[in-house]
This record gives sequence, structure tokens and C-alpha cells, in this order.
Amino acid sequence: MKFTEPIRKTSDFTRLYKSGRRYVGKYLILYASDYKPGGGNKLGATASKKAGKSVRRNRMRRLVKESYRELEPRVREGFILAFVVRAQNAELPGFHDVCREMEALLNRAGILNC
Repeated sequence: MKFTEPIRKTSDFTRLYKSGRRYVGKYLILYASDYKPGGGNKLGATASKKAGKSVRRNRMRRLVKESYRELEPRVREGFILAFVVRAQNAELPGFHDVCREMEALLNRAGILNC
């Protein structure tokens, strides 16, 4: 990811959950907050144990990161973004489902350039 650095600290995630805006989709929840204008973005992807066993959680996190990588050239800079995988009982969504939903969430948040 060219202009994006990862969120690694738990305190950064916690601060974002408390102060950021939340956008809910079928597979993902997006937390977004302003960071610094023109300074790149920060991205985090998480999945709780409710989302399934480790294989499923890691697969969903990889899908989230790859979907963001596809959309990154269209994402405006200056935001902290955290995608949380929602707990599912059904089958795992495909890459295109996750990418389509991520695009819709970023568009709803006003972060995506058309």
C-alpha cells in the first residue's frame, strides 16, 4: 500500500472506536476519523473471535487489505480507517463482495474520489 501505513497499537484502535464515525455494512464496519491533511492514511483491519476460527478471521483480514489496495488510488488522503469484520454464520463472502461493500462504505463516508 503506497500511501497508507498500518495501525498497530491497541490505543490507536480504541481512540478511533470512541471518536471516529461509524459506517455499518453487511460484512464490514468502517470507523473513520481525520488524521492530517495530505499526510497519507492509516489503515487497520480487525476481526473478533466471534467472526470464526483463526483461518476464517485471517482470510477476512486479507480480503479487507487486498480490497483496500485495489481502491487505494481513489481514496482521499488524511484519514485513519479501521475495518472491523462482522460476525457471520453464513458462508465466507468473496473478494468482489468485500470490495463492493468497502467501496460503498468509503463512498458513504465521503472518503472515496469518484
